[in-house]
Order: sequence, then C-alpha cells, then structure tokens
Amino acid sequence: MLSKICGLTRQEDVDEAARLGARFCGFIFHPKSPRAVAPEQAARLQSGSMQRVGVFVEQNADEIARIMREARLDLAQLHGGQSVACARDVGAERVIRVLWPDRYMHRALLHNELQKYAETCAWYLLDAGLAGGGSGRRLEWQDLYGLRAPHPWLLAGGLNADNVQRALKQCAPDGVDFNSGIEDAPGRKNLRKMAAAVRAAAQPKATGK
Repeated sequence: MLSKICGLTRQEDVDEAARLGARFCGFIFHPKSPRAVAPEQAARLQSGSMQRVGVFVEQNADEIARIMREARLDLAQLHGGQSVACARDVGAERVIRVLWPDRYMHRALLHNELQKYAETCAWYLLDAGLAGGGSGRRLEWQDLYGLRAPHPWLLAGGLNADNVQRALKQCAPDGVDFNSGIEDAPGRKNLRKMAAAVRAAAQPKATGK
C-alpha cells in the first residue's frame, strides 16, 4: 500500500516519513493554508528517495512550473479545479488530479470526471468535502468500492491509524494520503501517530464492503 504524507513543514517529519517508507511527501503552496510553505523552505527539506509533491490551489500553469523548479518537485497535485489545458502544460506525467466524490450524486458522474482528466494526469486523489483539502473530514468509503479509475488513485480525508484499515477494506484504493489525522497541530506531525498510521496501512487486508 502506497503512503503519502502531506502538509510537511519540518525536516524531522520528512525524515520520519522517509524512514517509514512513504512513497510521496507533500508540500502545500496555498497561502491560505495553515500548512503552507514557501518554495525555498520546501527546497531545503531533504526527502531522500520519496517523490516530492506540491499541492496547488490558485496557481496557474506558469506559477506551478516555477514553484516546481524552485522547490525541486516531482509532481503537482491540482486542488483548485485547474483546467485540462493547465494540467497539459504542467505535464500529464507530473499531475495528481484531485476530485471530491461528495460533489457527485451518482457514481456515473464521478466516472465521467475521471475520464475527463485521464489524458492529463498520472494519478488521482479522492478527497473528502467539496473543495480544498486538509479538512479532516472523511469520505463514505463504501461508496467508492469497486471504483474503476483510468489511473491509480489515493484516498484522503481524515485518515489515521484507527480508521485506515477500515477504509482500505471498504474501498481498496491504490494508496493513502495522511495529513490532519496524524498531526499535533497544522504542519506539525506527531511522529508516533505517523508511524502507527503508515504501519496500519501496510497490514494485509481483506477487501469488500
């Protein structure tokens, strides 16, 4: 099970994510977020072999490209409804497209959105709520069971050691994104909670509703 640790601001938290074998480390470049970092701050955080992800909400393609260079990012997580053209300019192989299943009354509508962005992303991230991120809310996981996405997808939304196994059993994503559920305060991870969550996600599971 792939793990992503998002909202990182401190070297000790990045180090622990790497030690635990997380695949992705995430840095937020939305000024209104309490977890926001500047590109130069993110660039100083050493991340080993993890793939570096930038979370973008209001930036356009040129701004995203500039920040990706300055912060040494591998992937751009598009949270702001950026257009297909924007994602194409960033580069499909570098894009994680965020969708909010709660916006769609029917599974078919979510499938349509997945298809809409399929040619301009490499990953999806399905988040709780209707917009933004890091709310700590969780999805109705069972509603995503059997989801057939064109690319691998990550589950986000209030995940922690206590609920991640239940989430994985109910909807079987390709990976999980931990953020607010493993913090003492926004941007300050609790190393014990982080370790417990990543280890819980890695446990064998049985899938099904």
